[in-house]
Amino acid sequence: MSLNQKIVSLLKRKKLKVAVAESCTGGMLSSAITSVSGSSKVFTMGLVTYSNQAKTHILKVPQKIINKYGAVSVQCCLVMVNKLSKISKSKVCISITGIAGPRGGSKQKPVGLVYIGIRIEKKVVINKCNFKNKGRAYIQKQTVKKSLNLLSKLINSN
Repeated sequence: MSLNQKIVSLLKRKKLKVAVAESCTGGMLSSAITSVSGSSKVFTMGLVTYSNQAKTHILKVPQKIINKYGAVSVQCCLVMVNKLSKISKSKVCISITGIAGPRGGSKQKPVGLVYIGIRIEKKVVINKCNFKNKGRAYIQKQTVKKSLNLLSKLINSN
């Protein structure tokens, strides 16, 4: 059984619904979950809020947060996951923001820096990841895999 199949099975067993707001993965996490037969019972929505405009308009991330901390920050990731929870009414929410490259990185925020936010009911965990810069597709795939692993651990510990 693949990791995404395990997640769908776990969500079904726990009677939980999941929603996703992703940026640098461009819908890959939503795709990984919805590729599993029966995922419609647990998956409510997937938003690709790739641009800063999408983050501010759809997820209501305050422009002040983006100006002060950047779109790739703990602060932005936290607002994304909390607003997604309000919009989707799902008990489980995941937000992803990061730099998949090949350009766009800096010394402070290198290519491969990704924040994954997971909210289960009222509990929120933000995970900072620094993936090796082995190309855009590698960083995106690692982000999806890490998101599913974190989700599995958090649901099982709840």
